[in-house]
Amino acid sequence: MYASASLNARRRAAEMERLAGGEVVDVLVVGGGITGVGVALDAASRGLSVALVERRDLANGTSRWSSKLAHGGLRYLSKGRFGLAMESARERHILMSVTAPHLVRALPFVVPFDRGVSTGMALKAQVGVRMGNALRIAARTDSRLLPRPRRISPLEAQRLLPALSEDGLRGAVLYWDGQLEDDARLVVAAARTAAAHGAAILTYCAAAKLHRGGAECRDERSGASFTIRARHVVNATGVWAQTLSPDVQLSPSKGTHLIVPASRLGDPRASLSLLVGRVDRWAFALPMSDGRVLVGLTDEPFEGPIPDEPPVADDEEEFLLSTVSQALSCELTSDDVIGRFAGLRPLLAGRAGATADLSRKHALIEDPENGVLTLVGGKLTTYRRMAEDAVDRIASRPDVRAGRCRTATLPLTGAAPHSVLERIEAPARLVARYGAEAPAVEALAGGDRSLLEPIADGVAPLGVELLFGVEHEGAMGVDDLVDRRTRIGLVPAERARALPAAQALLDQREVIATVA
Repeated sequence: MYASASLNARRRAAEMERLAGGEVVDVLVVGGGITGVGVALDAASRGLSVALVERRDLANGTSRWSSKLAHGGLRYLSKGRFGLAMESARERHILMSVTAPHLVRALPFVVPFDRGVSTGMALKAQVGVRMGNALRIAARTDSRLLPRPRRISPLEAQRLLPALSEDGLRGAVLYWDGQLEDDARLVVAAARTAAAHGAAILTYCAAAKLHRGGAECRDERSGASFTIRARHVVNATGVWAQTLSPDVQLSPSKGTHLIVPASRLGDPRASLSLLVGRVDRWAFALPMSDGRVLVGLTDEPFEGPIPDEPPVADDEEEFLLSTVSQALSCELTSDDVIGRFAGLRPLLAGRAGATADLSRKHALIEDPENGVLTLVGGKLTTYRRMAEDAVDRIASRPDVRAGRCRTATLPLTGAAPHSVLERIEAPARLVARYGAEAPAVEALAGGDRSLLEPIADGVAPLGVELLFGVEHEGAMGVDDLVDRRTRIGLVPAERARALPAAQALLDQREVIATVA
C-alpha cells in the first residue's frame, strides 16, 4: 500500500499487475470523474481497500465540461427545493474552507437591472439573493470568505463590468459564490488524495462487465484483459452509467459554454449574471484565469449515443451570444469565440417535460441481481456528499468493517488555509493551481529556468506543470497534459501552438526515465 499521492506510469503498472494477479479489494469504483474519485477517497479514508478504473483519463468526461463553479444552490430556491439548496451551501462551505480552499475562491456576481428586467423581476432576484445569503449563514460560511450581497449603483456595476451597457441601467445586485480554478484539477487532487490513502487509480483501464465479484476489465494501453476481484462495486460513470447498468434510466441534459477573450469585455472583475425569461433561468459571463471569460449556460435535453466531447450547435452559440450581448455595450459574435464546449449532466429520468425541471438530487441505485451500486444525478459541488452516501450503503452491509466518513474534515492534496497560501513563495499561477504543492512544482525546474516559462507563445502554462502532470498526476500522454492537467485545450488555437512543445517535453522525459 502506497503512502504517496504521486500517480505515474510506474505506479499504474505495479497496481495493474497486482490486481490482475488476483488481489481482492473491498471496493471497486468504475469511473474517474469527480463522483468516482470522491467515492474512492471516501472508501479509502475509512480504511477500505479500493481500486478505481477509468477507461480514459481522469476528468475525461463531464467533470471537465462544467461551469467551474462551486455554487450554493441559488437556482433551486425559486423551485422550492430548499433541502437541495441547503445541501449545496453546506458542501460549498466544506470545499472553500477545508477540502480545497486552494482551488475554490469567492467570485462576485452582478445582476444588472436594465430595461429588460421589470421591477417585479428585480424584486424577486433580490429576495432570492437574500435567501441565498441566509443559506450561507446556515452553512456557517464566514462573510470574510463569501461577502454579503448588496444593492449597487450603475457606476459601481460598470466598474466591475466595464462592458456593461448603461442604457436603461438603474442599478444592480451584487452577490458572491464559489468559483473553481479548474474542475479537472479538483478531480486530480481528489484522486491523488485517494491514492495517498492506498487506493489504486487505474486510468486507461475499461470495465466491460460488472458482476457481484468485481468486473471484467481491459488495459487500454496493452490490450490485456483480466478480472478485478472486489467485494463491492460502484458504477460512477455518470451519463455512461446505462452501458454498465442497463436498468438505470437517465435523461441527460446538455450545458453549452463559450470562451471569449476577457479583453473583449474590458477585463471584468465580476461575473455578469442575467435573468433569462423567468427568474430561475440564468445566463452568465464568468471571468476565468488566463484572460478568458466563460459564457453560458444552456440546459437542453440530449438524445442519442453519449459522446466524450458533445458538440456545440450553431443555434446554442447564437442564443448565448445574443442573450449576453443584450446587457453589453458591445455585441458579441462568433468571431469573438476562441473556444467552445458542452457537458452532459447525468440527470435521473422523470416525468418533467424539460431537463431544466428535473431534480439535481443524486440517487443510489442497487442492482438486486448482482449488488452493484450505481451513483447518478447530483452535481460537482455535492460530490463529497454523494460519495459519503454510497460508502455508507456499503458500510451498512454485513461483514463490512469501515470507519466513519472523514471527508468533511479531510483536505485534498495541496489544500491549505488562505493565510498559508498567501505566504507561499512560488509563482502566483502555481499557487492558484497547486496550492501548498506549488514550491514542489517549481522545484522540478532544477537548474533549467526555461521550465518556469510558458511552454509556447500566448500559452500560459509553464513547463514544470507538464512535468508535474507526468510524474505526480497520472498523465499518460500529451492529450492528458494539454486537455486536462493544464486546460490549454479549451482554446484550440492555443492547443495547436502548445502541442509540439508538450510532446517534446514528454518525449525528453521518457528518454531520461528509460536511461535512469
